Amino acid sequence: MKYDEISITVRFSEIDAYNVAWHGNYVNWMEMGRIALASRFGLDPFQLSLAGFMGPVISLEIKYLRPARYNDKLIVKTTLRNTPTATLEFISEIVDANGTKLATGRTVHALTDNAGVLQYQLPQAITERIQRMTDWLGEQ
Repeated sequence: MKYDEISITVRFSEIDAYNVAWHGNYVNWMEMGRIALASRFGLDPFQLSLAGFMGPVISLEIKYLRPARYNDKLIVKTTLRNTPTATLEFISEIVDANGTKLATGRTVHALTDNAGVLQYQLPQAITERIQRMTDWLGEQ
């Protein structure tokens, strides 16, 4: 599976009383990776809205494997998994500078119109953007 990658550094404000990155920050880091990838193909939240749609999160999963600590350099790797439904499923891995996997995650986004009406089929404009993304991920 191919991934898009962004780099982040764990900030002091992101660590907790145990001196490790607070678990909720992993959700933020996954979102940063997801938006970086999605924005390349007109699928970030603002671009979706301009196209007449929204992609609310309907499922979020994270598996924590190893802690991140202050000033660690991390790579957030994000890809899109094809689904047979009108959803977007993003898969994430967070690794340290040595490539050690710290966490894995997944978000699933339903597709609605801007009035919140669930879409049961992907509109052609969204299908084309997803296809461009999957083609690009396959070329990396």
